[in-house]
Amino acid sequence: MPQITVGEYTIEVVRKNIKNLHLGVYPPAGRIRLAVPQQLDDETIRLHIVSKLGWIKKAIAQFEQAERLSKLEYITGESHYLEGKRYLLNVISDAGVNKIELRGNTYIDLYEKPGTDFGHRSIMMQEWYRVRLKVRVEPLLTKWQEIIGVQINDWAIKQMKTRWGTCNIGAKRIWINLELAKKPEECLEYIIVHELVHLLEKHHNDNFRALMDKHMPDWRVRKDRLNKSPLSHEEWEY
Repeated sequence: MPQITVGEYTIEVVRKNIKNLHLGVYPPAGRIRLAVPQQLDDETIRLHIVSKLGWIKKAIAQFEQAERLSKLEYITGESHYLEGKRYLLNVISDAGVNKIELRGNTYIDLYEKPGTDFGHRSIMMQEWYRVRLKVRVEPLLTKWQEIIGVQINDWAIKQMKTRWGTCNIGAKRIWINLELAKKPEECLEYIIVHELVHLLEKHHNDNFRALMDKHMPDWRVRKDRLNKSPLSHEEWEY
C-alpha cells in the first residue's frame, strides 16, 4: 500500500472513487490511513496531512492512554467486561448443561461439562454476549429510527475488526460489532445513531456532523469514551 511520511508519521494512502479525503487513526498502535480521490496529486495529499498533524497527534495519544486487555484464556479469575463494567470469570466444572450466569456485580459464572476446552468456552462467551447485546440494540434502534426519521430493512450483530458498526446505505442494513456488548450503553447508543445518520448522509462531512449535533449533541463525548474504553488485545483497525 502506498505511504507518505510527514514528520514522524507514516500515513497509508488509499486511492478510491470518492470526492472527499477521509483521514483515520486506528487503535491499538495508532495506524494512520488516508482515503483520497483517485486523481488527487501527492502534494495536495501532503498538505492535507500537514494541516491535520495536531489532530493525528491527539488521536494517537488517546489510544496510547487506553487500557489494554490481555489475551483471553477463559480461566477462573480472568477479567471480562460487560456493558462497561468489569467482572471476574468463574469457571465451574459441572455435570449439567453448559451455561453462563451473572452473579451480583462481581462474577460471571461459566458452567461447563467436564472436559470442555478453551475453544468451546470462547464460543460460549461470544454467544452469551450476542444474546445480551441483541436485547440492548432492539429498543435503541426502534427509538432512534423514529427520532431521526429513517427506517432500516435489516440489522445484525457480527464480530468485526475494522468498525464498531457499518451501514449498507443501499440495502438499508446495519451491522453492530459484537464487541459493543462489553461497552457502556452511551457508547452503544452513539454507534447506533452514527450508523442511522449515514442513511441521511453517506460521508463524514460537515452535514454529517451537523446531523449528529442535532440528534445527539453529546456524541463527541460518547465517542471519546468509546475510544478510551479498554481495548481488545487484537489488532483493531477502527
